[in-house]
Amino acid sequence: MSTLYAKINTDWNENFIGYSALAIILSTCLGSMAVLLTMMQGNGVSQMIEIFVVVAACSAHNASILTVQKPALVLKLLVLSLTISILVMLANLL
Repeated sequence: MSTLYAKINTDWNENFIGYSALAIILSTCLGSMAVLLTMMQGNGVSQMIEIFVVVAACSAHNASILTVQKPALVLKLLVLSLTISILVMLANLL
């Protein structure tokens, strides 16, 4: 697993500008789907907490790109954002 991450990290660093645009689109789309699935379950406190976590993760990733952080940090935040969005979507589908 670490060799896969190392390969992705190397490629990410070499093509950071191109991948940044794609990462913003991917993070935002998955985040919005997670929020949609959460809102379909109702509008209680637990749903609002889930939405807050998803929006915070996606916003942190997008902000790291806009504030020109190091590529390694942006990649870690992308992985975190995608993981949180996918987990929230799965939790609301099951």
